[in-house]
Amino acid sequence: MATHDQDPYAFKPEDDCYHQLSDDPYETETNWWSWNVPERGIGGWIHTPYYPNRKTVTWRIFVWDRHGYDPARMAYYKKVEEAPMPDNPDLRDITYPNGGYSLKMLEPGMKYHLAYADPERDFALDFIFTGAHPPRRFEPGEPPFINTPHYDQLGKVEGRMRLNGEDIRLDCWSVRDRTWGPRGGPYAQSRKQSYATDLDRVREPGGARWREIERERGRGRIQYIFGHADGESGFLGFVRSQEGTADGWSPMNGGYLLRDGVYGSIDGKKSRMRAFRNPETGWCSHMQVELVDQLGREMAAEGFAVSRMSEAGYGTNQLMRWDYDGKIGWGEDQDIWHPRHFQRMLHALKAWK
Repeated sequence: MATHDQDPYAFKPEDDCYHQLSDDPYETETNWWSWNVPERGIGGWIHTPYYPNRKTVTWRIFVWDRHGYDPARMAYYKKVEEAPMPDNPDLRDITYPNGGYSLKMLEPGMKYHLAYADPERDFALDFIFTGAHPPRRFEPGEPPFINTPHYDQLGKVEGRMRLNGEDIRLDCWSVRDRTWGPRGGPYAQSRKQSYATDLDRVREPGGARWREIERERGRGRIQYIFGHADGESGFLGFVRSQEGTADGWSPMNGGYLLRDGVYGSIDGKKSRMRAFRNPETGWCSHMQVELVDQLGREMAAEGFAVSRMSEAGYGTNQLMRWDYDGKIGWGEDQDIWHPRHFQRMLHALKAWK
């Protein structure tokens, strides 16, 4: 493991605090936590973007299962937007405003306590996240995070969740991440060249029409997948669907292959994913993943969507069951779209002639 002197991108204790990089009103810093209960088909999130120059925060907590995917039907959903924040908030020990959750750092970069209660809904969370390794920096200069620092961290989630009056044990491996820097507003707009036609946006035309639409460049597509069976094995990476081929394979970057406790950054020229979509919903039903890391190790994984949530009906977060290396792992598929782009892809997927 590189030391801080050897690795300029290593997570430092001060990175547990909020950062102040500029006076840009779109500067945003997030903290995200995920968990799952595989035997119940349950996935859960805490996600909190803080806008330091607007001195506001938006926090949301949600849990989904097999019984409903939208906010009205999800097992639990709560979102508070642009709540005023105090001056100089300390991310190492904070309770978010307007009934939000508490977050306390127990060990720099590695161990955290999170708690939340919504008595009206008889819902609560109380768990410890313990990192399996120090946070891992997404390679700087690579999409989708060209300029903003981004860290991923696999960890053990242990605690409890109260849902619909039932206390459910949390004991899983999942991922948290952090990102800071300008985003949203003008930063959400594509800076790619203009194109004469939609087909000109496709690097490699051909193949199924719905896949061709999915490969259009400059549409803001991001897909983030991960799966782990334990703290010693699994994978994580970003899918670059815009760079995909006509037969449906898309390259991956920005992630890792984990085997026997040894991490290797994935080789973006040799790692790829192929997704298959449900023709009724347009969401991924299953996918194949082929990874090669910079140590030369290979991993093949096959994933199936077990349950999902979708706040707006197009992009999804899905609980995924993964088979790899003779193991069963659990994780997510985060499939992000612009609504009009998704609508066009879905129309092509549903076409009958």
